[in-house]
Amino acid sequence: MTTAVLAAAVAVPAFASAAAPVADAAVVAPSSAEGAGVGANALRSALTQQGKPYAWGGAGPDAFDCSGLVQWAFKQAGVDLPHSSRTQSTLGTPVTQAQLQPGDLVFFYEPVSHVGIYAGDGNIVHASTSGEPVKVSPMAGMPFHNASRI
Repeated sequence: MTTAVLAAAVAVPAFASAAAPVADAAVVAPSSAEGAGVGANALRSALTQQGKPYAWGGAGPDAFDCSGLVQWAFKQAGVDLPHSSRTQSTLGTPVTQAQLQPGDLVFFYEPVSHVGIYAGDGNIVHASTSGEPVKVSPMAGMPFHNASRI
């Protein structure tokens, strides 16, 4: 499989949302992971890593941080991404929250300091923080910054 390298940055508008925290969803393998394309393939790969521990700087396969999980999952789909949520947030085609499709990257906080892969139904798969494994969680509990489609 040929590996594509994303190097072109695009301007992405900053969106903000003041959402209240929501408890983690009990979603394991959303049906929205079905489909073709790079994002859908990356989502399927990320979902296989649920339960793996969080480790700052981790890029798998034994432990992950948020951008490391995204980097690893997209690598499985044939795309090289950098290991930085802030840099990842400048790549791809910008999409709004209303346009999100499974496999899109979703970025949080200002400045960007967290990323997950949209899993459908308002959820992301992500490596959230120390002591928490890779899991699927509602994105409503974090302040949305922007999203992109790779």
